[in-house]
Amino acid sequence: MAMTNSGLFRTKSVEQSIRDTDDPDSKLRKDLTAKDLTVFGVAVVIGAGIFTLTARTAGSVAGPSVSLAFVFAAIACGLTALCYAEFASTVPVAGSAYTYAYATFGELIAWIIGWDLILEFALAVSVVAKGWSQYLGELLGGQATVVGLGSLRFDWGAVAIIAVVGTLLATGTKLSSRVSAVAVAIKLAVIGLVLVVGATYFKASNLTPFVPPAQPSQHAEGVRQSLFAWLTGSGGTSFGWFGLLSAASLVFFAFVGFDVVATTAEETRNPQRDVPRGLFGSLAIVTVLYVAVSLVLTGMVSYTQLSDGNATLATAFAIHGDTWVKNIISVGAIAGLSTVVMVMYLGQTRILFAMARDGLLPRNLARTGANGTPVRLTVIVGVVCALLAGFVDFGTLEEMVNIGTLVAFVLVAVGVPILRRSRPDLKRGFRVPFVPLIPILAALACLWLMLNLSIETWLRFVIWMALGAIVYYVYGRKHSVLRQQTTSDPRQALAVD
Repeated sequence: MAMTNSGLFRTKSVEQSIRDTDDPDSKLRKDLTAKDLTVFGVAVVIGAGIFTLTARTAGSVAGPSVSLAFVFAAIACGLTALCYAEFASTVPVAGSAYTYAYATFGELIAWIIGWDLILEFALAVSVVAKGWSQYLGELLGGQATVVGLGSLRFDWGAVAIIAVVGTLLATGTKLSSRVSAVAVAIKLAVIGLVLVVGATYFKASNLTPFVPPAQPSQHAEGVRQSLFAWLTGSGGTSFGWFGLLSAASLVFFAFVGFDVVATTAEETRNPQRDVPRGLFGSLAIVTVLYVAVSLVLTGMVSYTQLSDGNATLATAFAIHGDTWVKNIISVGAIAGLSTVVMVMYLGQTRILFAMARDGLLPRNLARTGANGTPVRLTVIVGVVCALLAGFVDFGTLEEMVNIGTLVAFVLVAVGVPILRRSRPDLKRGFRVPFVPLIPILAALACLWLMLNLSIETWLRFVIWMALGAIVYYVYGRKHSVLRQQTTSDPRQALAVD
């Protein structure tokens, strides 16, 4: 099959991507199993959101039907996970969506998605580190983790967790997996305790009406309104069936991060088998946990008692006089957010590693140390994220993580039928059923969720992409390894793989 290897849309063959993994100077150690990948998936998805997002969505958007919203969101994630699983089992190389795009759409689109993922992971690490710091302050009796440095505010707690995680990742991915497993065990124990104690207050009457009557909702105006609201001129509603669909869009972001499992394919002993198992195993576990917590929460108290925008899972226990649960939840949140920082940090370094190995970023960044990890990249990412988390107040920038993730999801979904058609000869350890129906449904679900993001987020995203285009034309295009290969040997432009 002839591959297009000229111009901005030159594609990198799957065979070449796999051969690059044998370069001794940039070789990642294959230590991970399906169990490790499942731990990473649960580690990155279950964070503080299970203790906060559930209560807020139930109280202001969906009522008791928030549990159904989690099911709808899980279905959308499951459709996308199928597409990731096929790619990861076909192209078991670091880089995830970036690498898949390079093999499917060509260099320019690969750069765009790589640039997009750089922003997603950097913001995710920094934002979650700040959340970790806040819970640490609560656990320390309300002690502030933010100190004044002249006119600047410095969050030492956020910097501390990034430094610890960076050290673990530089030491080795397997060690990071073991530490994640311990932290996951702690937060699962906390969630289990919450479910057991909460069940003692459960009243079925609190689940009625399961889908509360629709009510007009107060939406932000101007650039803070969703793109969908602006396009349709609708004010939107809370509760009712439209509220339930809106809630599904909100809680979808509680699942963001499961795709990081695919970035570890190159470090997995049997990626064709273990990456799909890790993806689906972690997604199944977190879906059950989210649904269970939301059912117990809305069964403990009426959803109307959670209408405060600051309501959390601890609010429901406080209503019953169990204030001690707040400290237990803080422990679970700290454990949960620790693993989210770790896995997002891991994803960031592996995306940059893949781009550097292809020459789109300085190639010396792709060198690995004695432990088989990109130590130099790990340090650079840690310094940048520590500066962001230590000194920047993100505010609505958090939504940038969401739009970055969804763009990657759409491209991966669309890429499956394209690669099936262009390279039907490739060995696929896992195959998405009902192609192209499943990929189309996955892409449409993600596009719908993107429409529910604010205009402000879309504008910032466009600016970041424009900046990325400049960087590509100034540096990446000239230093592309694939471009240099095809220039030195024009016959490769018509290579048959």
